[in-house]
Amino acid sequence: MIEGQEGVTWPQWQAIAAACEQHGVGSLFRSDHYLPLDGHEERPVLDAWGTLCALAAVTTQLRLGTLVSPATFRHPAVVAKLAATAAEVSGGRVSLGLGAGWHAREHEAYGFPFPATGERLDVFAEQLEIVRGLWREGTFRFAGRHYRVGPVDAQPKPQAPWLIVGGLAGPRSAALAARFADEYNTVFATPEDCRQRRAAVERGWSAAGRSELRFSLMTGAVLGRDRAEVAERTRAVAERRGEPGFTPPETWISGTPDEAREQLRRLEEAGVDRVMLQLLLHDDVAQIELIGREIA
Repeated sequence: MIEGQEGVTWPQWQAIAAACEQHGVGSLFRSDHYLPLDGHEERPVLDAWGTLCALAAVTTQLRLGTLVSPATFRHPAVVAKLAATAAEVSGGRVSLGLGAGWHAREHEAYGFPFPATGERLDVFAEQLEIVRGLWREGTFRFAGRHYRVGPVDAQPKPQAPWLIVGGLAGPRSAALAARFADEYNTVFATPEDCRQRRAAVERGWSAAGRSELRFSLMTGAVLGRDRAEVAERTRAVAERRGEPGFTPPETWISGTPDEAREQLRRLEEAGVDRVMLQLLLHDDVAQIELIGREIA
């Protein structure tokens, strides 16, 4: 999982995707932001879905997706069409992660409305229903408080559509995910956090009559072949973040391949089905090779 708003160039995206495919990393996710989050607003930012459509055309196996696209950025019909387009280009290798939006500064800078949390969640709920409805076979129509769509039979339908909803396992996000999502994603959590969050999401799933929950975690990662390489990459992350003395918190996957595998085993025992590793050193494809060859 790459923080694409932090100055990742198109040649770097190509190198990242090529390294994933070459070394057996199955999926590449990117954030969807219009401004850097660490204050370096001089860094260039490529649009998430423009990037994914381009990557879809230059890869053959890699599954691509956003983690996550804010509902505040785009009309839901545009989101559904972008994902369907990327799926068409890639042959069905696309996941759409959708969230309510949270970073006030980028909304102000680009002129996106940023209502209060409750209203953003209402918008998010309508977007989920519209995206899923436009992807289904047949004619769809919707009339809500924020959007009116249809009647329309949107074509093409995305191949193998996969919709991810994320959060901290609160009742509302769990209920929305149970209605519309294929996967629930949480972030920066310990194994015990994951165990509790999965149980909460399962309750929402059960209430909706669903049993096949897929539960994932997105968390930071700093990995190296040995302790010296881990320390070197940790220093690079600290410099990138502008935090001298930074050390990876307990919620991250960090250390040597053996240490990382043990951390991943504990997450698996806690009910995590897959982990998206957030790599902040986007020009370090050697770390991707290590993940693919020694961990994935």
